[in-house]
Amino acid sequence: MALRRSFASIVQTSIRQASTFKAAVLKEVGQPLKIESVKAAKLNKDQVRVKVSKCGVNSADLLVCQGEYHVKPKLPFVPGFEVAGEVLEVGSEVKTLQKGDRVIGLNKDLFSGFAQQCILNQNDVWNLPGEISFKEGAALPDSYATALLGLARRAQLQEGDSVLVTAAAGGLGLAAVDLAANVYRAKVIGVCGTEDKASLVREKGAWAALTYKPEHLRAKVKEITEGKGVRVIFDAVGGHVFEESLKCVAHEGMVVVAGFASKQIPQVETSSLLPKAFSLVGVSLSNYRISDPEVYRQSVEDVVDMCEQGLISPHVSAEFDLEKVNEAFEFLRERRSTGKVILDCDD
Repeated sequence: MALRRSFASIVQTSIRQASTFKAAVLKEVGQPLKIESVKAAKLNKDQVRVKVSKCGVNSADLLVCQGEYHVKPKLPFVPGFEVAGEVLEVGSEVKTLQKGDRVIGLNKDLFSGFAQQCILNQNDVWNLPGEISFKEGAALPDSYATALLGLARRAQLQEGDSVLVTAAAGGLGLAAVDLAANVYRAKVIGVCGTEDKASLVREKGAWAALTYKPEHLRAKVKEITEGKGVRVIFDAVGGHVFEESLKCVAHEGMVVVAGFASKQIPQVETSSLLPKAFSLVGVSLSNYRISDPEVYRQSVEDVVDMCEQGLISPHVSAEFDLEKVNEAFEFLRERRSTGKVILDCDD
């Protein structure tokens, strides 16, 4: 009897452990996250449960936890939307994925990636080749797919084109530099905050990289483009940097607005479009997810293929254990990061 009770106790303990997992939970907006045990929810028929190995720490995660994002989550809330890991379970209608698959996912509806497991819709999950690590995978889809949409689909970037990238050492900006310089062989000028960051941008393939000073920016663009201006501006910062960058665009050039790291949304007077006849377009991966799901999925598949072939390489500046998630947020808040910051969610 003692053996039977012992065995039953072990089985029950295993069941309890399998039904809960650790997560970084926001209990109150503006307060630090807390590591807690969370109950696993049931899957819907079109969902996938993923054992999270790595999760990107993005500015959107920080903003939503500070109450400064357009998404106002119901508390308690687990942030994190850019995950890499292994499929644990699939819903009854999921046909393209199976248990054990290595995957990456974007979870901008449900978030919940700062945890040992999370649930995603099947349309937000992609297979990850064995040649790409989970660390690279968690740094890849959001920034690189957004940059690809902006540069290739919207700006129709060609070899030899001149490109100015603002916030060039950030996650989105560095992805744009990597794609433009190493895939499309464009002549890239990167603008960033410090000389250390400028060195990283040059290492990533930029023709030139400089810290932001209006007179230096205009002079460098004039020098490199022989006074013509850049054909494409990829803006990831907004604010006064964006406004100054507009003075560098070529006749019939294109300005792609892809982010606003400065928290100042770009403002453009229509009269400024007339002198140089340039085009202004916006790009949002989340919008493509809703408006054009095929392009959304294809853009992520394309950057995964490029990474597998060694054409692009996500840069990770720091990695933190799940228990140190608040330190990761502080690292991001203090603008010490370059490229991506990753959370290690493995046991």
